Amino acid sequence: IVHDELDLPLGRLKVKLGGGLAGHNGLRSIKSHLHSDEFARIRIGVGKPLSSEHGKHHVLSKIPKAERELLDVVVERAADAIEAIATDGVDAAMQKFNSLDG
Repeated sequence: IVHDELDLPLGRLKVKLGGGLAGHNGLRSIKSHLHSDEFARIRIGVGKPLSSEHGKHHVLSKIPKAERELLDVVVERAADAIEAIATDGVDAAMQKFNSLDG
């Protein structure tokens, strides 16, 4: 599963297996369908808004151009992470992608 993550700085990518839902409605829906939260995730940081009340607006609003350019690069890295999970497994993908900066 590839998803946006408020708890990561803008442009940061992390691979994770399982974990909590952190109020993410998309993850909640996936867990409900799978009857488990033990699925591989590629989390793409979108940064935190000033307050939690603005989270929905933050992830649904238009992305400024400078941020869009950064996120375009991260989405390409996310595709590479998907391939790494498929070929080498989640643990290897976590070692490769979670240690990279930004």
